Parts: sequence; structure tokens; C-alpha cells
Amino acid sequence: MTQPEGIAVELERLRGITEAGFARLDGRLEVVLQRTNRTEEDVRRLREEHDQDLAVLRAEVEALKRGRWPLPALGALTGLGGLVAAVLALFLN
Repeated sequence: MTQPEGIAVELERLRGITEAGFARLDGRLEVVLQRTNRTEEDVRRLREEHDQDLAVLRAEVEALKRGRWPLPALGALTGLGGLVAAVLALFLN
């Protein structure tokens, strides 16, 4: 084998190794791309679920706010009732 033929054979061997490496890299990149797409879809779905849950919680909090007792008004009425009872007790005795 002459020197140029040896170089050609070695270059062909390197070309095969390079092609095999690129094929392996391409396969790995496809896997990464699939995982990335799946992750993006999962994140999008989780955001939608989160937004829905948040909307439900906000609606529940608003319903609780509307349904709560007017505690300051009840406190004022109770105090007024106590004052009236004390004044009546003072004058009736």
C-alpha cells in the first residue's frame, strides 16, 4: 500500500467514525427535543390548572366575604344594648 492509499483509507475510516458520531449526536438531540416539547406541554398544562384553581379560590374567598357577618355592626349593637340595659338598671332601682 502506498502512502496516498494509506491516507485515503485512514481518511475514509475517520469519515465513518465522524458520521457515526454525528448520527449518535443527532439521536440524542432528538431525545432532548422530545423531552423539551413534553416538558413545555406539561408546564403549559400545569399553568392552566393553576390558573383555574386560583380562579376557583378567588371565587370562594369572594363568596366568604359576602357571606360573613357584619361583625363591627354587631359589636356596636351589643355595646348599645349593654348601655341601654345599664341605664335601665340605674333608673329602675
